[in-house]
Amino acid sequence: MSLRSIWDVPAPAKLNLFLHIVGRRADGYHLLQSVFILIDWTDTLHFEARSDGNLYRHDLSEALPKDDLCLRAARLLQSESGTSAGADLSIDKQVPWGAGMGGGSSDAASTLLALNRLWNLHWPLSRLLVLGLKLGADVPFFLGGCNAWVEGIGEKITPIDVPPHWFAVVKPAANIATQAIFTSPQLVFDNDAATLAGLPADVSVDGLLKGYGRNDLQPPAEAHSDEVAQAAKLLEARFGNSRMTGSGSAVFARAGKFEGADSLPTATIPTDLPAGWASKMCRSLERHPLVGWAAD
Repeated sequence: MSLRSIWDVPAPAKLNLFLHIVGRRADGYHLLQSVFILIDWTDTLHFEARSDGNLYRHDLSEALPKDDLCLRAARLLQSESGTSAGADLSIDKQVPWGAGMGGGSSDAASTLLALNRLWNLHWPLSRLLVLGLKLGADVPFFLGGCNAWVEGIGEKITPIDVPPHWFAVVKPAANIATQAIFTSPQLVFDNDAATLAGLPADVSVDGLLKGYGRNDLQPPAEAHSDEVAQAAKLLEARFGNSRMTGSGSAVFARAGKFEGADSLPTATIPTDLPAGWASKMCRSLERHPLVGWAAD
């Protein structure tokens, strides 16, 4: 029996515990090394099947660009699969855009996984991963469903276990174009590429934020917007650590281990943030909520 709708599909954001730029390919794509973790700051999507082949997006909160990654993902899956089915996509957008948290990429991944079910395609995860990389470098990570060591342009993914933690996340009002960061003269490549096997066995989440690694995109982002530096200093003063995620402008801090429903972060996020800033005390996720939606 075919599904007619799938409701309340989550699309969680991510944080980069560190982000090293280790080179650039001939086609201009930058090569990176990073640890990506999932957090519980999520968008929610709803899907309803259409028999006329049309694709429509409905914004339930803030308005999105006319041709966002969700529609592009739906269109690509529709084209590659040859299905005559269409869909209405409704999005409750909660993850800030222009944050470096992968919100659009996560929406695209959840769209591929949901429409694969709604349209009764039964594509394996390996086929969806190929489409995901065509849409954006972060999409395969969200399809993979696990916290991961990530290399290449984002397509080389090695699942790793990261114990759950609290993270204070602050998104300044400034939105920073990724291209502006990658073309900045402040961007310096890391010539000493690390390996997953080479990480010290005792490097914890706390160690990654205090002793190991950095975000190579943070200096150019701070040069582009002093709000990034302001947010980093605010979290450093409150939690003793801070780091920008992705290409910004969101900044986060480790706020203690998550040890069950009764555990609390080590401190709270200040409530007197500047106008236009967003914040959330987040919990990291050990697995994506949609793990298993496509067979390996």
